[in-house]
Amino acid sequence: MDATPDEGGVQWLVVGLGNPGADYAGNRHNVGQMVLAELADRRSASFRSHKANAMVAEARTGIDGPRLVLAKPNSFMNLSGGPVAALLRFYKIPTERLIVVHDELDIPFDSVRLKRGGGHGGHNGLRDIISAIGTPEFLRVRVGIGRPPGRQPAADFVLRDFGSTERAVLPNLLADAADAVESLAADGLAAAQQRFHAPS
Repeated sequence: MDATPDEGGVQWLVVGLGNPGADYAGNRHNVGQMVLAELADRRSASFRSHKANAMVAEARTGIDGPRLVLAKPNSFMNLSGGPVAALLRFYKIPTERLIVVHDELDIPFDSVRLKRGGGHGGHNGLRDIISAIGTPEFLRVRVGIGRPPGRQPAADFVLRDFGSTERAVLPNLLADAADAVESLAADGLAAAQQRFHAPS
């Protein structure tokens, strides 16, 4: 089922995946939470503690645009599902209006891809969300971080900070991913894919 364009400012839950705490803040695995920080900054929205074990900020994409509930779970990545399920219930948001922003090893760095549904691909955050809400049929903004060099284990790679060359490009990547979230909510999946999957 395609995501339909927003009607009348209906709320969307946008979840940025990552691990809590300063030690993890710059990790590749936390790029989803970096994207949410970008979205909040655009609207001068502040994150506040929510009883669902998450930090939450609320913002519109425009004067009459969709309302976004931006959420960063306080749990570790592999326990993301509990906060997501609790927030969906609290805000009475259906799963088809859930957008999860996460790092993706199988996409080259500095690329953004959008889809609905599918498996978890070994991503523990996605795995736990699918288990907690009982369906994989939610929207994903997949932020490419690329594969680790040489024989470096993927688990080590994602828990390292972006390299200096990557950090120079990172602001543009975060902006593109934030644009993708706004486009999904305002225009629907098909239109957003046409925009972000087109060759540059």
